[in-house]
Amino acid sequence: MSTEIKQNLIDRLFKAGAHFGFGKSRRHPTSAPYLFGTKQGTDIFDLEKTSDLIADAKSVLEEAGRKGETVLFVGTKDEVSALVKATAEAVDMPYVTNRWIGGMLTNFSEIKKRIARLLDLTAQGESGELERKYTKKERVMIGRELTKLTHNFGGIKTVDRTPNLMVVVDPRHDAIAVREANELDVPTVAITSSDANLAVVTHPILVNDALRSSVALVLKELADSYAKGRSEYVPPAPAAKREFRSR
Repeated sequence: MSTEIKQNLIDRLFKAGAHFGFGKSRRHPTSAPYLFGTKQGTDIFDLEKTSDLIADAKSVLEEAGRKGETVLFVGTKDEVSALVKATAEAVDMPYVTNRWIGGMLTNFSEIKKRIARLLDLTAQGESGELERKYTKKERVMIGRELTKLTHNFGGIKTVDRTPNLMVVVDPRHDAIAVREANELDVPTVAITSSDANLAVVTHPILVNDALRSSVALVLKELADSYAKGRSEYVPPAPAAKREFRSR
């Protein structure tokens, strides 16, 4: 990252209020190296260091895009869920923004059954099969089931295997997601404030994770990097089919 680009990013981070952490009493010791100081009891991030962390994360996302890898975006707290969903959809990647269901990664075989049910009911609804096969009362019950399945699994309905990378906003709030990613050795890029344990994430980005403008800025940087890498992705050539000849 050139000096000019870095300074531009720092200026935008400052304008977005990304430099404000939490109160000193909530500080996790692992965030100390990334702090500029404390002002009136509030931790202030060193945005120069934050910009370096963003640059590191951007290179990870760009490489993931270049390889055609799957990135799972996670952010379930109210302040950021809509931003996370919009970012994931912009790069055509899966997301979890309503609630992390335990086992979503570590027990994916069971989760796949729920996704399969969601896809089946959706297909039946689009084809008109639900109207033909079920009574009005049954369709009401199925509609409720479909709503619940969409709420819980709609963002990951295209996922058929463990993601290659996870981007999570506030790893403290979505600690279960981070724990499952760690169990499966899935690297994590975490947009986080000063209250989280950075030792449990792979690529931390220290910013104000409760402020929409701050989170939106970082998500946009990451998404743009993934899209840039994805534009250079070359799908592997299909394996050559063997020809079987009778003797």
